[in-house]
Amino acid sequence: MSPRSSGVTVLSVRGSGTEGTGEEILAVRRFWERLGLPGLVDVHTHFMPERVLRKVWDYFDGLGPLTGGLEWPITYRADEDQRLATIREFGVRAFTAMLYPHKAGMARWLNSWAVDFARRTPDCLHTATLFPEPGVEAYVQEAVEQGARVFKAHVQVGAYDPADELLDPVWGLLAEAGVPVVMHCGSGPAPGKHTGPGPVARVLARHPRLPLVVAHLGMPEYEDFLDLAERYGEVRLDTTMAFTDFSERLAPFPREALPRLAGLGNRILLGTDFPNIPYRYVDQLHALERLGLGDDWLRAVCHGNGARLFGLAQPQELS
Repeated sequence: MSPRSSGVTVLSVRGSGTEGTGEEILAVRRFWERLGLPGLVDVHTHFMPERVLRKVWDYFDGLGPLTGGLEWPITYRADEDQRLATIREFGVRAFTAMLYPHKAGMARWLNSWAVDFARRTPDCLHTATLFPEPGVEAYVQEAVEQGARVFKAHVQVGAYDPADELLDPVWGLLAEAGVPVVMHCGSGPAPGKHTGPGPVARVLARHPRLPLVVAHLGMPEYEDFLDLAERYGEVRLDTTMAFTDFSERLAPFPREALPRLAGLGNRILLGTDFPNIPYRYVDQLHALERLGLGDDWLRAVCHGNGARLFGLAQPQELS
């Protein structure tokens, strides 16, 4: 079965949008209701212009090198309205629009789209992006002034060094403004020229107060990125795809490092990669639950840490 037909099959079985996902919706809601949460805060979800997103899906369908050659059916292959309906029915009370350029000249245009998306999608944390190019400092400043609450940097897809001198003033600007950047900088699912902990370590050495969220827990260099989080108090990690059966086959998390993950419990954030995941949303939640790190850890990861980072109301404030 081809990747594309596999993706369609998944949707026909599990449904999309408001149809056919009742069982999964109940499972997701039971997860956070059992923890006494008002919902979930997911810091790593993808919304972008439709033609861009469909090109991303085409890439996953083609088993390109950035997927590690893995079959990667898109479980939530649906239009924007359906995807928004699905994530809201799951009870995700705040999410992001992780969009990113693969070349120069795209970021400013993507940021313009993101302004409109945030305006019409109040539960989305206004997301912006960047690329090492002339003018990057100006359009990042503009995005911050327009209300961007989080930035996405994709070192693997963009094939750039985060320590590029063109980005140095940008990291300083974001550190000063206290605006987090979610960065795909680990070498999973396939390494890039500038992936891995080294380039990020150089950025943090110059900008130790940069609110950096390492995507995918830094997969597969988990322990190296845990080192950075233990060294720098503003470094956080998101759980995107980590611990799921899919990722454990590709890049298993070292179980001897679980105590370190528990120790950083106030700086681990729920991320999922919705809708671009080859399994159900609830599988990510159950994977975290299976770690056995306790309900307090789950509450912090799945809501409290993200709510605190982005100034959202906590459960006690909502009661």
